[in-house]
Amino acid sequence: MSVLDRYIGKTILMSCLVVILLISGLDTLFAFINEMDDLRDSYSIATASYYILLTYPGRVIEFVPMSVMVGCLVGLGVLANSSELTVMRAAGVSKHRILFSSMLPVMLLILITGVLSEFVTPKTEQLANATRTEALGYNRAANFRHGIWHREGDWFLHISAIRPGGALIGVTVYQFDEDRKMLKAGFAKRVEHEKGEWLLKNLWITHFKEDSTWVEKEKQRVWKADLEPELLGVLSVDPNNMSMDGLYRYSRYIENQNISSDTYMLAFWKKLLMPLSILGLVLVAISTIFGPLRSVTMGQRVMVGIMVGLFFSILQDILGPASTVYGFSPFTAALVPILICLGAGGWLLSRSG
Repeated sequence: MSVLDRYIGKTILMSCLVVILLISGLDTLFAFINEMDDLRDSYSIATASYYILLTYPGRVIEFVPMSVMVGCLVGLGVLANSSELTVMRAAGVSKHRILFSSMLPVMLLILITGVLSEFVTPKTEQLANATRTEALGYNRAANFRHGIWHREGDWFLHISAIRPGGALIGVTVYQFDEDRKMLKAGFAKRVEHEKGEWLLKNLWITHFKEDSTWVEKEKQRVWKADLEPELLGVLSVDPNNMSMDGLYRYSRYIENQNISSDTYMLAFWKKLLMPLSILGLVLVAISTIFGPLRSVTMGQRVMVGIMVGLFFSILQDILGPASTVYGFSPFTAALVPILICLGAGGWLLSRSG
């Protein structure tokens, strides 16, 4: 790596890090302020701060594509405003060489983001959600504003929270017959996985007959289910914060139960194609520096970067649900915005001087 590569790479890397810290920091601040509305004796400022800290890696990953694009615009804009890019071009350095040098720090950020997304964020998000749910008392029966739903055969479960390791907190269960008539409804304060079995603890269950009902109370009952704790654990976080391994395995699992997995497969393809999406946005940023944004102010460059990033995000948000409604594959929904960015960036770069 030459001195020029290191100089351009360092400038781009520092700009990207500053933008990432700024955007994720603002989002974290707003999230912390929003948590103040839920403060109570069991949910103190310290607990809220701990929750926000655990969700920070996920916030960073969420804003990485846009932040890297804006960071490249800022970094190359600094070089352009100081006429350093002009000197480089006059010395015979091609725009493709500058593009290569700019991509080196971007690849480093993609690698770090991939590691965080696959190994860190799923665990921190799961712990954060469980901590907040228990502190706010959302682990009681019939509190459906929070938690997750899961189907296992003819049983439907609402789980308030999932602790790391697989323990389920506040589980409401319903069993229906083939005509969708309710047979049983119950609540277990805690469900644990021990020696290959799920154990429902402190279980209250109501049996429904045509002309009567009765209630059972059991200290412990074995729940026979094929679902592994590691697989169930991925449900406690938003699909966008799951690992690719968890998304793929859970998608295959629910498909075997004839349940649509499009939501999880869309998140899977977005994660898998994230490096391409970042490279596409960066290509647009770099091509505009050599083209239409050569003589504009730094503020205008940043605004253009934000607008392109928002357009990319909105297009992904539109195509995702559309793939479910109109029946085209989640892979297509994730790939089309990337192809648009790569095509636009390549076209702009070819027309630049």
